[in-house]
Amino acid sequence: MTDRTAARTRETAETDIEVTIDVDGDGESTVETGVGFFDHMLDAFAKHGLFDLTVRCDGDLEIDDHHTVEDVAITLGNALAEALGDKRGITRYADRRVPLDEAVAGVVIDVSGRPRFYFDGEFSQPTVGAFTSDMARHFAESLALNAGLTLHAEVDGENAHHEIEALFKSLARALDDATRIDERRSDPPSTKGTL
Repeated sequence: MTDRTAARTRETAETDIEVTIDVDGDGESTVETGVGFFDHMLDAFAKHGLFDLTVRCDGDLEIDDHHTVEDVAITLGNALAEALGDKRGITRYADRRVPLDEAVAGVVIDVSGRPRFYFDGEFSQPTVGAFTSDMARHFAESLALNAGLTLHAEVDGENAHHEIEALFKSLARALDDATRIDERRSDPPSTKGTL
């Protein structure tokens, strides 16, 4: 199997970020963003997607968490796209729903190279610790647009911690499924011959 790893950096006036990903990892992660709940979600993303992931971000948290979360998602999306390369042999599509107590989240994904994002639902509380709840939606959107994914996501529940965690886990599981190599395929799964 081809090595499906990538390392990307992003440096702006708002953030300084380093990301590495191994799509075919064991779920190991080292994450330091300065936002505890976001670190927890990225650890869950790695664990449930079986991605080896490192994220280091020095962001302008004295303002808020927006630039940190958005720029990590952009950098991670770029790294994921690089790691997948020409997407030869991938499964391409996946649909995963994950419950967490009263909450449930679902993600339908197409690793298409055509970035689109759709979201249905809302988060029950505006924040979880220092993390703004709506940034979970924005993370998924920024990841999709920068990794070249068509991504439909939905959440429902009564507790924002549970809703967001279910969203990150369903996103991880769907990405793991969609990026798996199907041994029956030798080309990218498209009638065009490319993704």
